[in-house]
Amino acid sequence: MKIGYTRVSTPEQAFDLQVDALRQVGCEKIYREVISGAKAERPVLDTLVDNLRPGDVLVIWKLDRLGRSLTHLVKLVGQLMAKNVGLQSLNDPVDTTTPPGRLVFNLFAALAEFERDLLRERTQAGLSAARARGRQGGRPKGVPAKAEATAYAAAALYQEGVLSVQQIADRLGIAKGTLYTYLRHRGVKLGTERRSQRPAAEALR
Repeated sequence: MKIGYTRVSTPEQAFDLQVDALRQVGCEKIYREVISGAKAERPVLDTLVDNLRPGDVLVIWKLDRLGRSLTHLVKLVGQLMAKNVGLQSLNDPVDTTTPPGRLVFNLFAALAEFERDLLRERTQAGLSAARARGRQGGRPKGVPAKAEATAYAAAALYQEGVLSVQQIADRLGIAKGTLYTYLRHRGVKLGTERRSQRPAAEALR
């Protein structure tokens, strides 16, 4: 069975374009969700995935309607493949029910792994920079030991001034409140300092 999923960011936006396209390719059910692409929680999508059965195909208008990030998308497709469920994107070269489509998805998975490796490298760079400034590499007071690396990565990404707070939280898989806690414990100045750094960061792009 082909099952469609559509998403818009605000109630003012219409589903019509997505729904019409999904119906044309034979979707028997279509789920609709109104939620920002930056939000980690997607209750309608979660319900849809839970209801999928082996042999079903999840059909979407575009990949950006489904995953909030490349890492999230790869994880989600992994869940679908484990359930023997295919994914078809009408406006991207992704169709995991075909060999070429699976090849493209494997390329996406490789890019997601590269992104994770890059994040780990930035974390290690943050640790090295902290030691070079004569600071200890131990965990900040009040932060769990297992969150030490995440706290360093959060500070490094925030101080770069390239990503928004929500984007950093999504990449690290933490809530915004937790991110701010890590930043305060790392002694990162919030708000004004970051705004002053943003033009310089953008100029280097």
